[in-house]
Amino acid sequence: MRVNRILLSSALIVVALVIQVSVLARLHLPGAVPDLLLLTVLGLALVYGHVGGALVGFAAGLLADLAPPADHAAGRYALVLCVIGYLAGLAKPENGRLKSATGPMVVVVAAAIGTTLLYAGVGALVGDTAARHVGLPSLLFTAALYDLLLAPFVVPGIMALARRAENDPLAETNSAAKSADISSGWLSSGTGLKIGGQRGGLGSLKTKARTRTARVGRIKGVKRL
Repeated sequence: MRVNRILLSSALIVVALVIQVSVLARLHLPGAVPDLLLLTVLGLALVYGHVGGALVGFAAGLLADLAPPADHAAGRYALVLCVIGYLAGLAKPENGRLKSATGPMVVVVAAAIGTTLLYAGVGALVGDTAARHVGLPSLLFTAALYDLLLAPFVVPGIMALARRAENDPLAETNSAAKSADISSGWLSSGTGLKIGGQRGGLGSLKTKARTRTARVGRIKGVKRL
């Protein structure tokens, strides 16, 4: 990943985690908690692709595992968001532009449901049965509903920031300067070759003219004889 991707992803992940822990988790909504961190990963994955989405998801999940008040084993949410980020990155549009909001909304709903199922499944493997006591169907419904309502205010803005960071004007200026230097080098070398070729051509023409003159003189001399 490039430096601008790392800096932007780190800043967005930290801000999303702080808002989720300090604000959204204290709303005491029925069922699940709106997952702002998941929406941040989805927005970045739709721009960076499956590899970048997996890396961003792993970093975001690991930070959430280590940040208080985490009550689960470290690495659990990192694994979940890594898989979700990879799968969401596969839905990245080819030209980088979304034609409609239907695709991202479907990705958000699928990611909310998939995150809840994967988190509960990994918890069941390590002996955590909290999802059974809370009620998995209600968790799936509320998680999809809350994330879907929050997504229009989060995902487009994150995607716009990611695209803007990808089109770095400083990088474009440097690349343009380099291409200009390379092109000028090619032009200068090409001009030198052309001038040398022209000089060689003029020399060869003069030599041919002298040869022809000598031949004509010889022919005239023969005729004079």
